[in-house]
Amino acid sequence: MSELSFEQMLDESFKTIHNGEVVEGTVIDVKPDQIILNIGYKADGIITKNEYTNDQTLDLTTAVSVGDSMTVKVLKVNDGEGQVLLTYKRLAAEKGNERLREAFENKEVLKATVTQILGGGICVNVEEARVFIPASLVSDSYERDLNKYEGQEIEFVISEFNPRRNRVIGDRRQLLVAERNEKQKELFAKLQVGDRIEGTVKNVTDFGAFIDLGGVDGLLHISEMSWGRVENPKKVFTVGDTVTVLVKDINDTKVALSLKFPETNPWANAAEDYAVGKVITGKVARMTDFGAFVELAAGVDALLHVSQISRAHVEKPSDVLSVGQEITAKIVDLNEADRKISLSMKALEPEVEEETEEA
Repeated sequence: MSELSFEQMLDESFKTIHNGEVVEGTVIDVKPDQIILNIGYKADGIITKNEYTNDQTLDLTTAVSVGDSMTVKVLKVNDGEGQVLLTYKRLAAEKGNERLREAFENKEVLKATVTQILGGGICVNVEEARVFIPASLVSDSYERDLNKYEGQEIEFVISEFNPRRNRVIGDRRQLLVAERNEKQKELFAKLQVGDRIEGTVKNVTDFGAFIDLGGVDGLLHISEMSWGRVENPKKVFTVGDTVTVLVKDINDTKVALSLKFPETNPWANAAEDYAVGKVITGKVARMTDFGAFVELAAGVDALLHVSQISRAHVEKPSDVLSVGQEITAKIVDLNEADRKISLSMKALEPEVEEETEEA
């Protein structure tokens, strides 16, 4: 029987390991980009930063300490320099993929922090397993800028699971749609015409603003933004504004809103405020060839006919008036039913007596 050499006896005192094997180790040294483990083998194990995490900005000395125990996987028993290459990240990802598989099969709602923003979507990590959520599945509405999700914790489900093809797809949209449908159902069950409700401006267009009422979007048309004229909704509202609106109409899932509250109706006391014979001041709002429209209050325009501008002959209103000019006139007619008021500046001018020739 031949005697074993010292080296052979030393080798036999250590366990044997193989590529792909999962082993336990103890951290004996940590550098910013490398972890060294005692794995009970004749050579120490090395974990590079790339095999520990996807975060290349991480300083490993802040994540691991000497003496920590770690479960890792062997990548190469001998890297050519007598070292054992290990991976922590891939083993964690395998466990994470198993977690994702269970979540996919059980339709479980997961929660994770967004770790990366890509051109076509966002990424989250579940126990080191990467999940990609396409831009179309991030929200229930179009998102122009996905950067706002960076570092944000979100909920999602796994809609596609194929780790062999490195295709694990998350879906946040279906959760938001389901939540929105539930809120819609609850809101429509109690919402009635005439209700006053607080909402948030979601979008502003040239013809109006869409208000989020809490799961239901209502349209505040430009004609319902004020008793007066609104030239451009974008000059009045900003996305994110909080407004209290009046429910004007409900048609299936469409809600029409208004800011024309009854108590602010400028025509409510028209008989008193715009009584015939009353002298009133207003601003010229617009002009036509037959007269000028004068704004007496927001939502109340009166017609100053060209024949009522002056006792002197006026060819057209623009010859003597300009838009924005403040004028004083007498109310000569009020039609509450049709909401029409007629003015006269001529009535405030003194009458000119005609001179008669002596016979």
